Formats: sequence, C-alpha cells, structure tokens
Amino acid sequence: MAEQSPFAFLRLRLPLWVVSALLVIVLAGGLGVGLLVGFLANRSPVACPESPEVCEEFAVFWEAWELSRSRFVDPEAANPEVMIAGAITGMVDSLGDQGHTRFLTASEAEAWDTSLSGSFEGIGAYIDVRDGQTMIVAPIEGSPAEQAGILPGDAILAVDGDPTTDWSIDLLRTRVRGPKGTTVTLLLQRGGLPEPFEVAVVRDQVVVPSVSWYLLPEDVALVRLSSFDGNSGRQMREALLAAREQGARAVILDLRNNPGGLLDQAVEVASQFLPAGTVVLQEEDRQGRRTSRTTRSGGVALDLPLFVLINTNSASSSEIVSGAFQSAERGMLIGETTFGTGTVLTPYRLSDGSRLLLGTQQWLTPDGALIRGQGITPDEEVRLPFDVIPLRPTDLENLSLDEIMNSDDLQLVRALKLATETVGTR
Repeated sequence: MAEQSPFAFLRLRLPLWVVSALLVIVLAGGLGVGLLVGFLANRSPVACPESPEVCEEFAVFWEAWELSRSRFVDPEAANPEVMIAGAITGMVDSLGDQGHTRFLTASEAEAWDTSLSGSFEGIGAYIDVRDGQTMIVAPIEGSPAEQAGILPGDAILAVDGDPTTDWSIDLLRTRVRGPKGTTVTLLLQRGGLPEPFEVAVVRDQVVVPSVSWYLLPEDVALVRLSSFDGNSGRQMREALLAAREQGARAVILDLRNNPGGLLDQAVEVASQFLPAGTVVLQEEDRQGRRTSRTTRSGGVALDLPLFVLINTNSASSSEIVSGAFQSAERGMLIGETTFGTGTVLTPYRLSDGSRLLLGTQQWLTPDGALIRGQGITPDEEVRLPFDVIPLRPTDLENLSLDEIMNSDDLQLVRALKLATETVGTR
C-alpha cells in the first residue's frame, strides 16, 4: 500500500549485485518478490504479470539463482534473504535514478523512519555514496562525529575494519549507526593528507534541530537549515519571528550541505519567504502530466531581503527551495551549483516490512527546468576550497564583524557584504 506523502532525499547507492535486465521488467510491479518467496517456500508462485514472452525469458533469472544457490563456493553467503534484497536492489538501481529510488529491508526501513523524526542514536553525521565512494557529507552540529574531529568530505574507507567498497548508502547507514554508548571505528581519508587515519566514535543520542540562527552585525540574520525533517517549517517560522523581534532587516539562508528531506517541508519553508500562491515546483508524472505545488499564506519574511547560500552538497528539497526563489526572483543565490536530485519519491510498504522508495514523479522548477543531473546554478558563483568548513551560527557568537569578513568562508562573506549594502540603502 502506498503512503501518500511524497519525499525527496539525497541518496546515492550502488547495486549489491547486477541482475539480468529481464528482472527489471518482471519485478517492476513488486510481484517479483512474491515469485521469489513462492519458489523458496515450494509453493506455486504468483502469476507472472508480464507477457508470455517475457515470462518465458525470465527463466534465465531462475537459472542464475539456482546455480548461485547450489554451486557458489561459500554456501553461507548464498543466503536467500540477502539474495532477494540484492535482486530487488539491482532492479531498482538499473532504473537510473541513483540517489533516490531504492529498496530498503525491513530494518533499513525502520531506521529510515527514525531519521525523519529528527532524533536517532549514532555518530551524528550525514553520509552518502558518491561516484562509488562512501563519504561524510557533513557532521551534525554538536554530534559525536563533530566532537571526534570528522569533517565534511572525509572519505570512509572502512567501518570497524571492513572495507566499504561497493557499499550502498543503506548498508553504510546500518553499519555506522548503533546503540548509544557503543563505539564504531572509521578509517578515513582526508583531502590534503597523505595517509588514511582511524577515528573511534562513541555513539550517542543525536537530536537534530534543523534550524539554527544568529543575528550578525548590521542586523542581518544568518539562518541555517541543515535538513528538511518533520519540524523544519515550524522551526524556520519560529527562527524568523525571533530574528525579526531582535531587529533583523535581512536574511542569509544557509542551505549548504543540506541533503534534503520531506517535500511538504520544502513548501513550508518557501512559504515563509514567498507570497501565497507562488509556484514552488512542478511535479511531472510518467504520462507527462504536470501539477504545481504553491506556497501557503502566513509567511513571516516576505519583505526581508534574502540571500541564499548553496553548494554541491545542497540537494533535493534544498534545490526545490533554491529553484523556487530563483524563478520568483526572490533573493540571490550565492555559492556553487547544487547536486542535481530530481525525482519525487513515493514509499511503498511491502508485505515483509521492507520498503520500496520509488520515483513516481520528477520535479521541475516553476519555470519548467529539469534539475535531475544538472542542479541549480547560483546567481553568483563563489567557490570554497575543499578544506574550508562553512561557518555556522554558533561559530559566530564570539567573532567581530572584521573577523567574520576576514574569514575563509568566502560564500558567507560575500552574502554578508551584499546584505549589509542592501540594508544600508533602505
């Protein structure tokens, strides 16, 4: 049964093993799982949903299955449950929507649900697989990962001594997360350092406030949005109201290293800056039919000058919001071209508790531009060296204006200069 709320996430994964292209066709409707389970239970399988020709050709899959189960050198490795998950994973990866459409086992689905709540147990870092490399996108502020000195862009070479070669994002997440008080050891490779190094991180309860803010000199509010979870819209509204009460006359919205999240929260966040009825995105289904999502009334920052920071790790809902601002000519985008995620996921619960996150629609900017594989281009490009960590609101509390303007965070420096010039002319 499909859940009706669509999601948008930045996730890149690799197949556990590649299956025949025929598997893509037969399993696409979800009934392939029934075929596999029926075979293993020695029962009559679910009727093949495809044409007789395709159903007959599907015998090739069973040949490969039987040979793998009966002749692979390590019989314990030929685990039916793992092989089924691998088959489905290979199928959905072959659809070409790497980063979004994916299969989650029952345990992975449970962890995925937990991640949307804004609280979980683990090291506290956004992780990903990009170009086949497992990596740290960004540590969460105040998390065990940050306290251990882990930085954005660190490549994860091994987890507890096991090489991460060909790992999927969900396998990586499962291995890195764990109960509070337990330790996980990561082998990391950092740009600029000649040798990998190990970091032992003690897991803890991680609470993720998605919004933090600080009132900069010249009454410019820096508002950082780290993800689009279930409370992001409410937290954004509260932060903006508090900033206005303290005299904010402009806003710098920091979406750097934001991997995305819930689509409805993207609309909520955009609604704080755009008039009611403004198109935030277009959703296009497989028939080419398009529907628009628009902002709601009640925005609390409609009149404040807006400057938006983006980078290559800004993805999914971050791109939706950035694209909406750009199309409406609301504010200025500063930084680097975003990641380029472009499908809207619908989660389907499968009979064994697993989940199929399927890209049933693709999203376009209000102007109709396709973002998948292209990203959002900033209005002004400002690049940061790979070893420069963007400043966060909590980093600015003890810095003077001169110290901020002379910092290595050139993107923030440029945004603050433009914002200061703007409020000075009002």
